[in-house]
Amino acid sequence: MRKLKWTDVNLERGFIHIRDPKGGVDQVIPLSDAARDLLSEHPREERSSYAFAGDRMGSPRGMRQISEASRKIRDAAELPPEFRPNHGLRHTFASHLASPGEVDLYTLQRLMTHKSPMMTQRYAHLRDETLKRGANVMSRLVAAAEEKVAEKAE
Repeated sequence: MRKLKWTDVNLERGFIHIRDPKGGVDQVIPLSDAARDLLSEHPREERSSYAFAGDRMGSPRGMRQISEASRKIRDAAELPPEFRPNHGLRHTFASHLASPGEVDLYTLQRLMTHKSPMMTQRYAHLRDETLKRGANVMSRLVAAAEEKVAEKAE
């Protein structure tokens, strides 16, 4: 994200083009409405094509700048000192999407830009109520089938 250029942001459609990600293959992923709103209000530096411009003319924000800003946010949120903001927020994003069971793992894999579903599964910490809801799907199917049989018998 630190190398995100404004030309890779399509606020109208609500997508960003991630070039040369960690996995190596460019990805186009959707923005949440909240992220879209934040980016639309984010100031644009005329001297830079980067969404997150650095101190040097025309360069992306440096890792030191990102680390300093992340530490300030972590401290203001009263998170523990060992919390690594970039990795921690990514992990939290994936876990919260997977936990309620509303986002399937394939969709989560695409949003996280993982090459392998095995990597995505590491983030899928399902809550007990989600597992119970999954187990109860068969109960609902059986009840619906019994109801149809009862209706036909009448």
